[in-house]
Amino acid sequence: MSRGDKAKQLFLSGYNCTQSVVMAFDDMLGYDPKTVAMIVQPLGTGIGGMREVCGTVSGMAVVIGILFGGDNPRDPLKRREIYGRVRELSGVFEKDNGSIVCRELLGVTKPGTSKGVPTDRPQGYKKRPCPDLAKYAADLLEKYIEEHKNEIILK
Repeated sequence: MSRGDKAKQLFLSGYNCTQSVVMAFDDMLGYDPKTVAMIVQPLGTGIGGMREVCGTVSGMAVVIGILFGGDNPRDPLKRREIYGRVRELSGVFEKDNGSIVCRELLGVTKPGTSKGVPTDRPQGYKKRPCPDLAKYAADLLEKYIEEHKNEIILK
């Protein structure tokens, strides 16, 4: 089973988009799944249900931070490196999916329009893309990690 398949399965079992992506990598992160689920829960549905940055994109950023990030606040080079990694993955996600903004991906609003109404697990959309976006993000991240495995700081 790919990480993407695991993320999709986690989403369909009730975890939010961010939890699904991050928990698909829980064996690599050094935290138990319950802790991971609690830490990232607020990032779901576009950060706290506000439909801002897609939770799957936030999930990728969290995993990148844990695996490749630094803890020295006086190391601006590491910060730039991590931001670059997040921008790289977010750019691929946006190119392939049309946006990294939750409300736009859901089709609730068009790019550049109002935020829409925050909600938990929107119902009634003809095709809610969230399970497939969780799969896509985790597969993209799995490929990225494989390509950069020699750069992982968390051992």
